[in-house]
Amino acid sequence: PCSVTVDLQGDSLLQVEISDAVSERDRVKFTVQTKSCLPHFAQAEFSVVRQHEEFIWLHDAYTDNQDYAGIIIPPAPPKPDFEVSREKLQKLGEGDSSVTREEFAKMKQELEGEYLAIFKKTVAMHEVFLQRLAAHPTLRRDHNLYVFLEYGQDLSVRGKNRKELLGGFLRNIVKSHEALITGVSGLKEVDDFFEHERTFLLEYHTRIRDACLRADRVMRSHKCLAEDYIPISAALSSLGTQEINQLKTSFLKLAELFERLRKLEGRVASDEDLKLSDMLRYYMRDSQAAKDLLYRRLRALADYENANKALDKARMRNREVQPAETHQQLCCRRFERLSDSAKQELTDFKSRRVSAFRKNLVELAELELKHAKASTMLLRTTLLALKGEP
Repeated sequence: PCSVTVDLQGDSLLQVEISDAVSERDRVKFTVQTKSCLPHFAQAEFSVVRQHEEFIWLHDAYTDNQDYAGIIIPPAPPKPDFEVSREKLQKLGEGDSSVTREEFAKMKQELEGEYLAIFKKTVAMHEVFLQRLAAHPTLRRDHNLYVFLEYGQDLSVRGKNRKELLGGFLRNIVKSHEALITGVSGLKEVDDFFEHERTFLLEYHTRIRDACLRADRVMRSHKCLAEDYIPISAALSSLGTQEINQLKTSFLKLAELFERLRKLEGRVASDEDLKLSDMLRYYMRDSQAAKDLLYRRLRALADYENANKALDKARMRNREVQPAETHQQLCCRRFERLSDSAKQELTDFKSRRVSAFRKNLVELAELELKHAKASTMLLRTTLLALKGEP
């Protein structure tokens, strides 16, 4: 199940979920199931099969559309990446003479669980992207979303070539430097609300990125500890088969202890990954989308200021005043509409973010307490058994 909390309640006009997914060697095929009473669709229920590149195409269609300049576009789902898990499984399959059959089976089980967890998270992130779009009163009425959800055949989406990717990368560098460091064309923010949001998002994005890196390190430490328990448990089990009487029983009980501790540490790592690392990673991307919204607003402000200057020049020269006035009014209306929309979007972003962190942190704390109690009980039971107490 998805660990990222977003406001997806909305109404029943458009409900989207990924009901199934199949992992192939170089791709994942998602079955997207839709229920809707909107008149744009031919049926009330239908499904299509989509690949990751088609999700990216849909995301780009929104970000390239100026009609949505005042909206936080939901972040695109990350590309499925199973290479690390595949490489680990492949190396394990190649064999190691120092690894016992029991250790091999447990290590394989760990890696298969890791692969399955990545697969489930991949599906969840793609589903959240679609559900965010479906829940938004404006974004859900986009024609490209209708095509994505209903068109039964492959969308034949090509990936961006190297030149396009480089161009997008350079534009992002210019955008970040121009808008969020020095301001677009040296413009000063004219609204205290947006100035506060700009300052906050710059700091927030940096801190949430750092928190995500630290959370990942903690999660990996738990995974490494779980893996370290495997050879310890195997060695104690081996000793238990060779010893007799009391020592045999003690070794076998200790082997069982480390095996159960391994499973507990694995659960701790999985919970921290789902409830903390994934949430931080998602809102790092979502905060970047909010920063992009502020950039688009600054661009609109720059256009408005330039239109004002052009109008002043036209009036001074008494030439082409009417076209300049028309253009200035258009820029003014666009900037005001964009600002109104952006203010609402940033307010919604805050409530969505606070709700997500509250929910996930409470759930993580409850799970951590549950695992800590289980670990304490396990150690206590083993100690009593080693002492020979009932």
